[in-house]
Amino acid sequence: MSFVKEKVNTTPIEDTVFAIVKKAKEAKAAVGAEKVVDATIGSLYNEEGTIVAFESVFTPYDHIAKETKAAYAGSFVGNDSYRQQVYDWIVKPSGSTLAHSVIATPGGTGAVAITLSEILDEGETVILPEIAWGSYKLMATMDNLNVATYALFEEDHFNLTSLKQVCRQVMEKQQKLLIVINDPCHNPTGYSLSKEEWQEVVAFLNACAKEVPIVLLNDIAYIDYAYDLPHSRDYIKTFDEFSDNVFGIIAFSCSKSLTSYGLRCGAAILLGKSEEAVRGVEIVFEKAARATWSNVPNAAMDNFTFVTTKNYDAYMKEKDGYVKLLKQRSDIFTSEADACGLAYYPYKEGFFVTVAISDNKVRDSYHEKLMEQHIYTVKVNKGIRVAVCSLSVAKCKGLAKRMKDILDTIE
Repeated sequence: MSFVKEKVNTTPIEDTVFAIVKKAKEAKAAVGAEKVVDATIGSLYNEEGTIVAFESVFTPYDHIAKETKAAYAGSFVGNDSYRQQVYDWIVKPSGSTLAHSVIATPGGTGAVAITLSEILDEGETVILPEIAWGSYKLMATMDNLNVATYALFEEDHFNLTSLKQVCRQVMEKQQKLLIVINDPCHNPTGYSLSKEEWQEVVAFLNACAKEVPIVLLNDIAYIDYAYDLPHSRDYIKTFDEFSDNVFGIIAFSCSKSLTSYGLRCGAAILLGKSEEAVRGVEIVFEKAARATWSNVPNAAMDNFTFVTTKNYDAYMKEKDGYVKLLKQRSDIFTSEADACGLAYYPYKEGFFVTVAISDNKVRDSYHEKLMEQHIYTVKVNKGIRVAVCSLSVAKCKGLAKRMKDILDTIE
């Protein structure tokens, strides 16, 4: 007997990240924090080892009237000022002229989830990168979708050849493609496609669109930590080359941009060649939003608008300091990895560097050996994720060599 719907995955969830976070905390209590390298936490931490909460974000949030915090948003698709500012923040700098709309969502996760649930029908296949945020696959499973994965890298660049092969295979079975590309600052490898790579992707999508409708889901959760921030949106202009049969959805996260992980505020940015195409998707997303979460926090939306307009200078100055710190940490780890021969996937920018382990059995053994030496990391497909976002500069120094020495005992 079952009290839930028949077509649903009932395997208990295993959140490996939080399980390892717990082990790291226990180790700190047992041997002292100074002897533990906790590279598990996927949030931005300062050099003192505590989570970063931008003063430029939370001071104005604290001054928002309690009545505003208590109130429903102006609409279940989000406050108009917020929707406009999300578009202006993300898309406008690129110069894109595509038809567009914005739907407020609970975090970037909400934008990804609504896309997977409303674009494909049960039994259809979503195309994901083989190294990716684990929740993509979980969401697909809960929506009774199948998953096909493309290899992320070909040597030191994006593997367009693999993406093409997988897309063609899926096109043989279904009459629509939904493709997920997490870029820039890919989680968990830290790769970002060049504008030229994006041009090649768009050209291929247009070729596929001669046969079936194509939806591109571009997850940009970490975009505001790009090392070349002024040009981080430039690639979006390549979307203007979409054919009429290609549609873009950008999943934006205030959680990362504003260090407000718990406020659950984000957006799905809809981009198409015509107002009619955008409105068709918008109608379905509007109803799904109303039926699923009803409202996104009113004060969180108002605060994003205030911070990125009237408090822009203070916010950008504060964030820039942490982007520089993030780059310092990643430079230390990658340069030392290069020096000792510790292989990692092509890293350009972002919260994570992923050590390349092609055999998942070796990865599992390696992960256990690292923990024996009080180095706590997160397993991903074909790799070990190192969260430089939460490691101090001191903890980054020497880490790559320690990890290489431990890997050598297995290989």
